[in-house]
Amino acid sequence: MDFKMHEYTHVIVSKSSPRLDRADINDSRRQYDCYIRLLSELNLEIIEIEAGSSFPEAVVLEDIALVCHGIALLLKPKTGQEQLVKSVKQTLEDDLGQTVIELSDPDAKLLGSDVLFTGREFFVGICETTNEAGASAVAAAFPEFPCTPIKVTKGAQHLKKYITVAGPDILCVAASKEAKELLKRMEREASFSYQTLTVPEEEAANCLYANGTLIHRAIEEIPQSFKVFCEKIDFSRRSICFSELSKISSGLSACCLLLRKPFTT
Repeated sequence: MDFKMHEYTHVIVSKSSPRLDRADINDSRRQYDCYIRLLSELNLEIIEIEAGSSFPEAVVLEDIALVCHGIALLLKPKTGQEQLVKSVKQTLEDDLGQTVIELSDPDAKLLGSDVLFTGREFFVGICETTNEAGASAVAAAFPEFPCTPIKVTKGAQHLKKYITVAGPDILCVAASKEAKELLKRMEREASFSYQTLTVPEEEAANCLYANGTLIHRAIEEIPQSFKVFCEKIDFSRRSICFSELSKISSGLSACCLLLRKPFTT
C-alpha cells in the first residue's frame, strides 16, 4: 500500500486467469475478470504480468511483495512461483520506478497476507507463516512507519482474514473471537487511533479500499455484512462476487498490488 492515504496510480495483476481444482473454473475466471474490470474503473492503470502456467495460485500477488511509498519488499517465492516473482520484480523496477529490496534474512518468514498497512503504520501478524524476523524485515524496509508485531492466536488464519482497511483510519473487523482478540492487541500497541467497522460474516472482513472507494463482497455472499456496509459507509462502495477466489486467498486484498508511481519530470 502507499502513504498518500490509499491513493494509487497503478495496480499489478496476473495475466493468467485462475485454474483451480478447488473451484469452478468458469466462476473463478468470471470473478477474476470482474475484479480486474472494477479496479480499472477506480482511475487505476492496470499492469498485467506474465505469471507462468505451472502455479495455479498465480493470481495471488500479496504474498509476492509489499509495496509502500516507492519501496517494494520482495518476499521469498514459493516453489513454482519463480517466474511470477521475476515478472513482479522487473515490472516494479523497470516500469513503475519502485526501489526493490529483497528479503535476505534466511531465518525470516513473511507473507503479505499477514501484513496490514493502515496508511499510517504496519501491523505484522506473527503466526506459522510469518515470524519476528519477518516483522523486523518490514520495519527495516519501511523505517518511516511504525511497525508492530501482533501475535495471532495459534490455529488462526492470516491477519488480513480478520482485519483490513475499509477507509481512511477505518478498520473492518470480523465479529469472531479471533478477530476481536487481534483487534485488542493492535489497539494496545497502535501509534494511531482508528474507527472500527464490525461485520458479522468473517469472509466480509477482507475488503479493499483504493482511491476513495471501498470494494467488498456481494450481497449474495455476505447478506448481513452487506447491510452493515450500506448503513455505516458514507462514501463510494462497490461490491463483487469473490467466493471462488477466496478459496485460494485471504480475500479481495490478495489478488493485486496497489502502488503509486513516483512523479518524474
